[in-house]
Amino acid sequence: MSSMKSLCASAVVNVTTARSATELRQSTKSFPLLSLSQHLPKLITTATNISRRTTTSVKATVADFKSSDPIEQEQEKKKRYHFLVANAKFMLDEEEHFQEQLFERVRLFKERNMEQDFWLVIEPKFLDQFPDITKRLKRPAVALVSTNGTWIKFMKLRLDRVLLESFEAESLEEPLASNPAKLEFENPNKWNAPYPKYESGWWESFLP
Repeated sequence: MSSMKSLCASAVVNVTTARSATELRQSTKSFPLLSLSQHLPKLITTATNISRRTTTSVKATVADFKSSDPIEQEQEKKKRYHFLVANAKFMLDEEEHFQEQLFERVRLFKERNMEQDFWLVIEPKFLDQFPDITKRLKRPAVALVSTNGTWIKFMKLRLDRVLLESFEAESLEEPLASNPAKLEFENPNKWNAPYPKYESGWWESFLP
């Protein structure tokens, strides 16, 4: 009788164990994370690919948005030009520092193989955009135009009696456009400097 009870108990234990193992295998199939060590490399690879696709998609969307923005496209086309302006008599005939600064600037650009980024414009057409400036100018007027705002500010401090402003343009043609003007300066009756006066027309090499 005792042997029969032990045999029955053993059978119950074996059946329970077998059922537990079967349920565990079925649970593992239903929940793959239970076999994490087996699937971890695949999960990492999948997550990395999803992250790359998401990042690429976001970048492409941002790029498309930027390229399709008409305001930004218009800003990219335009360039800022800075200028000093004064009457031609002062700028070209009286202010010797101005002549020296331009010649020195040209020499520096040649030594460094730099492209010239400044020009003299006689009676520039863009002055029509600045009525507050034109009403203070004696005519004809001359402007020093450059894409280098820092240098233009330096020249303003150097020359002093000039007006400073800037504007945006889509091409170089706009800031360099000029109205016809004839420049004639009388030679001074007395020249006190120890060096000869610059010849008239020295500015022509700086015209567009």
